[in-house]
Formats: sequence, C-alpha cells, structure tokens
Amino acid sequence: MASLISRTEVTLPDAPRVASLLIEHMQEHDVVCENRDGRTIADLGIGSGVIEVTPAALKVEITAPDLGSLELLRAFVADHVEEFCEGFRPTIAWRGHVAASDRIADFRELTLRSVVELTPKMRRLTFSGEDLARFDSREGLHVRMYFPPEGLAVPEWPRVGADGQIVWPPEERKPAVRYYTVRQVRPEAGEIDIDFVLHDDPGPGARFAAQARLGAVCGMAGPVGKMAPQSGWTLLAGDETALPAIARTLELMPAEARGAALIEVDGPGEEVRLKAPAGFEIRWLHRSAALAEASPLTGAVASVALPDGHEPYAWVACEYGTAKAIRSHLRSAWKLARDRHMVVGYWERASAA
Repeated sequence: MASLISRTEVTLPDAPRVASLLIEHMQEHDVVCENRDGRTIADLGIGSGVIEVTPAALKVEITAPDLGSLELLRAFVADHVEEFCEGFRPTIAWRGHVAASDRIADFRELTLRSVVELTPKMRRLTFSGEDLARFDSREGLHVRMYFPPEGLAVPEWPRVGADGQIVWPPEERKPAVRYYTVRQVRPEAGEIDIDFVLHDDPGPGARFAAQARLGAVCGMAGPVGKMAPQSGWTLLAGDETALPAIARTLELMPAEARGAALIEVDGPGEEVRLKAPAGFEIRWLHRSAALAEASPLTGAVASVALPDGHEPYAWVACEYGTAKAIRSHLRSAWKLARDRHMVVGYWERASAA
C-alpha cells in the first residue's frame, strides 16, 4: 500500500528555536532523529518526519501508511509547534493528503452488547461497531476509549481541525479518554472484546464497566502500542491492569516462543486461564494486604534467572513507581538497551483509571 504524505510550512518569528525544541522533545521520548544534509529525519514509529528550518519558517513533511497514523502525526506536530511558540499563534495549513471529512479516521462509535464476569475485579465487555478490521492487528495492542459524560443524551466526539489539531467538544460534553487493550476482534460479526479492571475508586473507564448498561455508547480509536518481539526469550510482567495485554501477547506468540510471565493480582480468585506457548513460565504473584504499598513485581523481576545464549526482551506495565524501579533494574542489572525493553506506568498509586 502506498504511503500518505502531508506537508506544511509554518512562518515563525523564531523558527530555529521552535525546531530545536520540537526535535529535543522527540528525542526525550526515544524518537530516533538523524541529521542529513541540514534536514532532521525522525523515525516516529507509525510513520516518519522530515524537518527543515530557515530563519523565518519551519517546514515539516510527514509520511505514514494510513490516514489514522497521518492524523496522529499532524496533530503531534501542530500541538507542539503551537506550544513552543509561547504566546504566538502560528497559522498551520497542511498540503498533500488531507481528508475530506473532519471525522477522525480511525474513530469508531461502539455500542455495549454483552458483559462477562471474568473475576470479581475484571469484566469483559463486548461491543458492536462498524468497520472493525483495522483493530484486528498484531501491530497495535491498545485503543483509545472515549467515555461520554454521564447523563449526556447524545454523545459528542472530537474532530480534526484545519490545522491538524484535535478539536474537542465543550468541557461539559467532552468525553474522557483512557487506553485499553483489545482482547479479541471479530470483524465479520462487527464485535470487539475489551477487558476492564474494576477499581475501588473508579475513573471513567472502570465506572462505565461497573455500570455496564447494555446499549450504552462509547467511542474507540487506534490501534496503538507495540507488541513484544515474536522471537528470542521474553519477559512479560505486570499487574492486573496489564493482564489483558499479557494474555493477548501470549496468545499471539509462536509455539516455539520462550520466556516468563509474572502477573501480580490480589489473590487466587483474580487469576485467569491463559493460553501460552509451552516454553513460557507463568507465575502468579499475590499482593499482601499488609504491604499494600509494596509490589511483589519488583522482587520477582529481580529474581528471574536469564537463560544463557539469549538476548532477552522485557515488556512491563504496572504502577508508575514500580515501573520506574523495574526499568532501572533492567538497565543496570540486565544491561538492556532501549530497544530491548518497554516499561510503562499504566497508573499512579494516587489515582485509578
């Protein structure tokens, strides 16, 4: 499939400074940037970018495989250029491939059709929607879920502005956005399964799942997020918020895959049946009520014996502070390069999703 390209040239009073801040911001988020003949080439994961700068203008060219990815990158550039202008509102106009509609290309409206209790604290919600084939992908684990405010008769969704930025409804009608893992997609039936953790102090997503009114409407866009590599020895580690992603990753692993999955839950009643390759060790970790602030994941990861002759890859998702400690261990003790691990804080102890 041919790539899609968009270009913009933004007139700025201090274009070199804005360009420098944009490139620095990308590098802080592990985007690989390379200088070639005075241009900066950025590998943006879902696409690529080329940045050129003159004393009076910033030129950006974006290439992506599909319209949804192109829109995300246009919004990224427009948002940060405006942010770094510090009070000056630039005029941003995109040329090249521009959609005819202001609807977000990868957005779908969903209707809740069924609910299954997986454990006392986890529910599987099945939604119906149109044109779901793009979400049945090995390239993206996660989706952005849009939950309308309670009591809103007709949901209102974000749209794409002329400058590429996302335009949201007024605050009182603005949907809350949370990231969730696609558990299974049945495009031919127009159905998608999402697993939700029920928190004691629920945010918008957990509240939607707890109420679970059949016929309720929400939104979805994506998919996003990288899967662990399908070869070599792999560590998967996380708490119940990462369990859907770990379960789906294990299901998609080839039969010969090897590694370990460490999963922290409240107790035996929160364990679920997992389909995994024979070479994967599954270890359930039960947190202690007496040590509610301490995660057993940190010690469990530290106790893993790495097999000889394999360069490991680690995928970890859990509470922010725990993720930070595990990331430090993987870099210092395991000596993992940045491209051999992904460690994400899904939530902070002071809040829940």
